[in-house]
Formats: sequence, C-alpha cells, structure tokens
Amino acid sequence: MAAVANKRSVMTLYSDPTDPYCHRVRLVLAEKNITYEVSDIDPLNVPEEVMELNPYGTLPTLVDRDLKLYESRIIMEYLDERFPHPPLLPVDPVSRSTSRLLMYRVDNDWYSLMDVIMSGKKEATKARKELRESLISTSPVFNAKPFFMSEEFTLVDCAIAPLLWRLPELGVEIPPSADGLHEYAKRLFEKESFIKSLSEAEQEMRG
Repeated sequence: MAAVANKRSVMTLYSDPTDPYCHRVRLVLAEKNITYEVSDIDPLNVPEEVMELNPYGTLPTLVDRDLKLYESRIIMEYLDERFPHPPLLPVDPVSRSTSRLLMYRVDNDWYSLMDVIMSGKKEATKARKELRESLISTSPVFNAKPFFMSEEFTLVDCAIAPLLWRLPELGVEIPPSADGLHEYAKRLFEKESFIKSLSEAEQEMRG
C-alpha cells in the first residue's frame, strides 16, 4: 500500500474506518465511482508516512499523484471538481455558495456536538440532548425535498449521512414523529454509493 502511495500512480486515502469525517470522503469517492486505494489508520498511532504527507497528522489525508490534501471538506470539493460527473455541487455561484454555507452549518451545528459526544467528556449528555433537539426541529426541512434542500444528491448529503448513520452509537434517539428525518435517512442509507462507502467497522455500527 505504501509503495503505491509513494509512486502516486493510484489515488490513496488514509482513513480511520470509524471516523465520520473520513466516511464522508469515502462516500464522495463511492458516488463518483473513483478508483482509489484506502489505507486504514489508527488515529492514536499515526504512522510517519502520514505525518510526512500532512503536517497535522490528521485523517482523512488524500494523495493524488503529487497533491496532498487534508480536511474533509477541502477533499470533498476537490474530488467534485476533479471528477465532475455526477456533479455534487450546483453550477451557478450563488447556489454553490449556499451549499458551502450549509456544509459549514452542518459542521458547526451538528458535527461539533457529535465530537463532544464522541469525546466522552462530561458535556456529552448536554451535547446529546442539543443534537437530538436540533435534528428533530429540522425534520420538516428534510421532508421538503428528496435530499437536503435539493432535488439532487449533493455534497451536503455526503456531509450529513455519516452523522445520521452514527446516531444509535451516539445514543441519540429520534422519535417516529420526526418522519421527515427518518425518510431522508432511509433514502441515503439505501443508496448504492452509501452502502459501498461503509467500512466493516461502520457496518457493525448498525449490526
């Protein structure tokens, strides 16, 4: 695997198989049907190879020939531009900016709470309650269109899907009354690309 990455002949993703940020990059790769190698990394024992590619030693880290990228949203947008079909961001600048803003809000409003829950700190109980309430209140938005504020599957959905998949593991129970959210999640989880994006560890999250 390392030899392949060093030759830069095949796109390589250094990924934590349990991490939601890595998962959403894998979802974009699957949706685009991109050929790549995945190197599963233990985030608590990041090898020197990754440190040489990424000064922060964070995951995901993507290597495409001589290009090294890190930070999941940057990688996701690069993949969408590098492999334009199917497009996962709108063409016009206003709509693209709106999508980017939505991804920022997903990270700021939901992923930040998920990070607190996954950290196991004492604030986790409060964060779990806040995430649950925020998702429930957003349920009508999920119900408005087939995908999040869109008729088409986009990078925003790629960002949201890994979080929704982890709700049971996070201890966040969404009531049946939030039917918009449940139907939206079902549509995402049944997509071929989503199923393909799952690592073995992520498959086990849902038994």
